[in-house]
Amino acid sequence: MSQRIYYTKPSITELEIEYANDAVRNGWGDHCYEYIVRFEEAFKQHLGVKYAIATSSCTGALHMGMAALGIGPGDEVIMADTNWIASAAPIVHLGAKPVFVDIKSDSWCLDPDKVEAAITPKTKAILAVHIYGNLCDMDRLLAIGAKHGIPVIEDAAEAIGSQYQGKRAGSMGAFGSFSFHGTKTMTTGEGGMFVTNDAALYETVLTLSNHGRARGQTKQFWPDMVGFKYKISNVQAAIGCAQVERIDDLITRKREIMAVYREILAPIAGVSLNPEPAGVVNGAWMPTVVFADEMGVTREILMKAFAEQNIDARVFFHPLSSLPMFKSEIANHFAWSIPERAINLPSYHEISKGELGRVTAVIHRLLDTVRN
Repeated sequence: MSQRIYYTKPSITELEIEYANDAVRNGWGDHCYEYIVRFEEAFKQHLGVKYAIATSSCTGALHMGMAALGIGPGDEVIMADTNWIASAAPIVHLGAKPVFVDIKSDSWCLDPDKVEAAITPKTKAILAVHIYGNLCDMDRLLAIGAKHGIPVIEDAAEAIGSQYQGKRAGSMGAFGSFSFHGTKTMTTGEGGMFVTNDAALYETVLTLSNHGRARGQTKQFWPDMVGFKYKISNVQAAIGCAQVERIDDLITRKREIMAVYREILAPIAGVSLNPEPAGVVNGAWMPTVVFADEMGVTREILMKAFAEQNIDARVFFHPLSSLPMFKSEIANHFAWSIPERAINLPSYHEISKGELGRVTAVIHRLLDTVRN
C-alpha cells in the first residue's frame, strides 16, 4: 500500500529546535518569561494590534476574554451552529447560553441576518468564528454589534494568515483569540493567544491570566480577584518565536496548496472550495471541498474512498446543536446539510505534488463512479 498521507502535521525546522533547546537549558529563574514576552511582541507586530497575551490554548483565551466582558449566568452569546465545541465550551463554563444560528452557504460562517434575528435582551456578545480560514462578514457583524451595543468577539483559531479588507483576522473585534495546536498553520504544540486593542480589557485579562494578581499589586501572592491559569510555557513560546519568524512562508505555503486544489477541483460542476471573495485573503488553513446535494456524494462515501487509498481526511464539523448536550436546531439548514457532503483535505506544509495528485485522484475516481 502507498505511504500514508496525513491531513496535517507541523512544519518544524532547526530554528524551532534551537530556540526550544535554549529555553530548556537557560529559560529558568529570572529568564523564565523571556520567550513568552518575545513571542507576544512578535505576534502582536504580525497582527497589527496593541496588546497580546500568550495562553495555553485558544479556548483559554476565549474563556478569559468572555469573563472580562462580564459574560455570565443568564446571558446569551450568538454563534454559528457549525463549529468545534471549543468555541462554545467557554460560554457554557461561564454559565451563559450559546445561541446557535445558521451559516451562509458560501462561506460556511455566521449568517449576519440570522444573528440580528436572534438578538434578545439577554444577548451579551456575538462570537464570529473564522472557520477553516474562511472569514465572517465582519463589516456587517460589527455594524450589528454597534447598533445593538453588543461586542463582537473573533475566534481566529483557524484563520492565521486570513485578511479582511486589509485587516488580519482576529484584529477587528473587541478581542481575538488564536490557536497554536499542532494542526494549525503555526504551532507551539498546544497554545493560544488573546489579542485586543482595548487597554482596559487587556488589563482585566492580564490580571485574570495570573490567578487574579494585578501587575501593579505590591503585596506578594496577593490576588485581587479569582482568576485563571491559562499560561503558555516558556519552552512552547520559544517554538512560537521561531514560527512567527517563519510565518509569512508558512502562510504562503498553505495558500500554494489551496491553489493546487482549486486549480484541479474548482472546474468540476457542483464542487465548492473555501471561498476567497473580493477584499478577502483566505489563510487556507484547511482546504475543504463541499459537494452539491444532487451529486449524491456523502461524508461516509468520502471517508471510505480516502481510507482505501491510505489517505487521512477529516469530516466537516458537525452542527453543535446535533450534539447530545445541546438542544437540536434542525432549522439551521446549511449547518446540518453541508457536513453530510463535505470533507477536509490533507494540507501539511511538506505535502508533495505527487501526494496532492493522489488526493485529487480519489475525488475524480469517486465522481466517475457516482456518475456511472
